[in-house]
Amino acid sequence: MQTRIQGTTMPVLDVQLDPNESVFSESGELSWMTASIQMTTHTQMGGGGGLFGILKRVAGGGSIFMTEYRAYQYPGEVSFATKVPGHIVPVQVGPGQEYLVHRHGFLCATDQVTIGVGFQQSLGAGVFGGDGFLLQKLSGIGMAWLELSGELIVKNLAPGEMLRVHPGHVGAFQASVSFQITTVPGIKNMIFGGDGLFLAVLVGPGTVWLQTLPISRLAHQISEYLPRGENRQVAPAAGGALLGGIVGSILGGDQ
Repeated sequence: MQTRIQGTTMPVLDVQLDPNESVFSESGELSWMTASIQMTTHTQMGGGGGLFGILKRVAGGGSIFMTEYRAYQYPGEVSFATKVPGHIVPVQVGPGQEYLVHRHGFLCATDQVTIGVGFQQSLGAGVFGGDGFLLQKLSGIGMAWLELSGELIVKNLAPGEMLRVHPGHVGAFQASVSFQITTVPGIKNMIFGGDGLFLAVLVGPGTVWLQTLPISRLAHQISEYLPRGENRQVAPAAGGALLGGIVGSILGGDQ
């Protein structure tokens, strides 16, 4: 397997696969691929915690499906582009090298990497689209690629060193870093500060990747320019009904 990252503002990851090699991603991440690549969509890839893990991912705003891209008889290439301006970050996953990534930050990984829910907390309506705050955990053995939006700031925290961050700017961090969500100190800061009600507290040792363009903040800025009215509710409502039907079928054991 060979990989390369092309581009600057909107980079793309090209993965060259030899016969029988594969990578997987959440559904909808594919940009393009050669004819020799076969894709297979599953409800679980990489040991994601079974049915309970799937439902936790969906509840946190993640995808219910994972897609495998495999080269069978001949070599092939599959490519994944970023959805917003940002960076693609490769990380080596292994024993003692596990990572927690924000819910939109997983791009793809080799087949021995496992992905599950590492942290999940509801932060109330209106925060992150009402989906709460979700971190996905990458473990197992192999390579994974992360998609972080905006500019990338890397902090190497010493043991006991603390960093307080707006939750949307948390891109990824090593599992050795302790993490919790806390409220902004002071009533005046909460009401008049304009920075939200919550902060993420990260304590070293370990590496933290911060992103300067939280997707939730970008969506909030764009929403001011979207037309208002009933038409905006059609697509989300239809999508919610479809997802509800799928989850209901799983829980009910429908075939």
